[in-house]
Amino acid sequence: MRTYDFSPLWRSTIGFDRLFSLLDETQRAVEDNYPPCNIERIGDDRYQISLALAGFAPDELSITAEHNVLTVEGRKVERESREYLYQGISSRPFKRQFNLADYVQVTNAFFDNGLLRIEMVREIPEAMKPRRIAIGTSPVEQIAPQQAA
Repeated sequence: MRTYDFSPLWRSTIGFDRLFSLLDETQRAVEDNYPPCNIERIGDDRYQISLALAGFAPDELSITAEHNVLTVEGRKVERESREYLYQGISSRPFKRQFNLADYVQVTNAFFDNGLLRIEMVREIPEAMKPRRIAIGTSPVEQIAPQQAA
């Protein structure tokens, strides 16, 4: 994998520090990719993350959204001791984090048939939305011709 040096951009840009930090983290991360997930756009400003969590129960999962980071954690509670001849369904503890853009809020989460679905929406405040500026006309001052004296 190729690594990039972002230091020239740090010297000439202002306010993009979060973006460069995310890019830097992505280069260094050796992600586990467990549990498998889908990230979907389901509308103009609506998104959904689906995590495949076979064998987990809703009370063994926690979802936290804080400072533009969504964290999903799971810890399987062993209710009884079992002797597996083959165990293909993973039940290991996990912590999966997703970086959220500004103004993206988690609106709903539900667990159905082994899939945890987390719905999000981007709600841009009115003050940040683009607005149309009316172009007015200003009266041009009439310059009176100089009268001969």
